[in-house]
Amino acid sequence: MAFSKVASIALFAGATSAVLFGNETKYNHTCVIEQPLLSCHLNTSKPIDTCCVETFGGLLLSTQFWDTYTGLESEGQLLPPNQWTLHGLWPDFCNGSFTQYCDLNRQYDPFPSPNTTTGTPDGTPVPPYTGPNVGTFLEPFGKFDLLDWMNHFWINQGGPNHDFWGHEFSKHATCYSTFDVPCYGPQYVQHEEVVDFFETAIMYYERFPTWKWLSDAGVTPSNSTTYTLSDIQDPLAKAHGATPYIGCTGPMFNETAAGANSTDNGRTIVDEVWYYMWVYGRPQEGHAVPTGAGSFNTTCATSPGALHYYERTNGSVWSKPPTFPYKARK
Repeated sequence: MAFSKVASIALFAGATSAVLFGNETKYNHTCVIEQPLLSCHLNTSKPIDTCCVETFGGLLLSTQFWDTYTGLESEGQLLPPNQWTLHGLWPDFCNGSFTQYCDLNRQYDPFPSPNTTTGTPDGTPVPPYTGPNVGTFLEPFGKFDLLDWMNHFWINQGGPNHDFWGHEFSKHATCYSTFDVPCYGPQYVQHEEVVDFFETAIMYYERFPTWKWLSDAGVTPSNSTTYTLSDIQDPLAKAHGATPYIGCTGPMFNETAAGANSTDNGRTIVDEVWYYMWVYGRPQEGHAVPTGAGSFNTTCATSPGALHYYERTNGSVWSKPPTFPYKARK
């Protein structure tokens, strides 16, 4: 899986959460008695409990993949039918830039990407994680139904699913003020915030049924039909309430036979969508306000009929959908 994000990178990511989130205490944070402030719209002249409102990465991105295979089909790692898969829940800064690997004390990524906190040689090295995989963190909490769900909808490509989950938590979740360990108070149980993050990411994912929204607009995976960017972006924007980012991979349009002599250098294979939001209070409560991706809202070609939304590979999809006892937060 190529873990990439086309955006500007913040200049520094601290090695511990204490560097990032200073307005925390050892006490329980009873956020229900706090006024639910909107992230990215804060009056910073007043004291703010950073555990009760997202103050560091206040621009949330709920992100999804459209992959056509996993590379681990022989091991039973398959894709769900008629559904995009969960990528993550990212905390961008309010200006659209971002940081990563903010707390190296909670680094559970076996293959850090990038391998420094800044993505540049002068950043702090991110050591590869060699301990038990993060899927085992759910077991002491009895979250076996959650683990089953994640193995069916939060899918890696070219590696075990749990490596991907470790990557998403370590690179992104450690950069939220509201998932920082002090926010869980003196009764904190190790890895409690990891489980909390997974469940929160799933809650947002289930609010954005990308495959259904596209299908309702007559846009379905095809190995022969091609689409225009607006065919994909417009119905998702209408359903979400704001323009999402659409990511593409594959050859640039002007490298293809159909795009010969074109100046359109956008990519041609649809594979990602990012839904942008602000949130009232903690992201965990799910009180989100849609916002648009801004001027950088695609890497895809914009020429008519330039995009492929390919069908999944034979043998890469469940043949019989299981019944899940796990129910996401609403």
